[in-house]
Amino acid sequence: MARSSSGFVAGLTAAALAVVGFLAHQAQANVPRTLRGGPGATATPAASATKAPRDGRHPTALPGGSGAGERVVYSLDDDRVWLVGADDTVRNTFGVTPGSIDPVPGTYAVTSRSKAVIGTDGVPVEHVVRFSDAGGVAIGFSAAVDGSTPTPDPVVRTGGIRESRADGEAMWMFAPIGQKVVVIR
Repeated sequence: MARSSSGFVAGLTAAALAVVGFLAHQAQANVPRTLRGGPGATATPAASATKAPRDGRHPTALPGGSGAGERVVYSLDDDRVWLVGADDTVRNTFGVTPGSIDPVPGTYAVTSRSKAVIGTDGVPVEHVVRFSDAGGVAIGFSAAVDGSTPTPDPVVRTGGIRESRADGEAMWMFAPIGQKVVVIR
């Protein structure tokens, strides 16, 4: 009897996790347009799509023209993120692997977070921090649970910007809902 009841409990647990995952996905998919990070009420497209100034001697230095105050800065051209404190000092910087869909350069705000979900590419991910939407595909930072950062399949529409697990945890701690995210070239 104990064996069959533990199997029953395991089945219920799996079903409950599937329902919670589905509901989280539905909640993200139904965020009102005014609360999403895509161009609109919470995003300001960049005035120009030119590349932000760089320090040629220090390639990981925070690019000029990337905003002011506490923020996440994401460079599309460099595949790099900077976590910047209120005093404009870099708290952390790390490389990332972008998905197949890039956000438009501009200023956004974190709109949702998930501790653990399945990514649009089918890979289990954690520390998901979303800030934009492009054609129905959520765009945000995440870390694959298995630590992988695969090259995205250009045929599959993915908005996951992959980080290492350690960097994903740093992003999770730094970027609550509402945190400013500046996307630059």
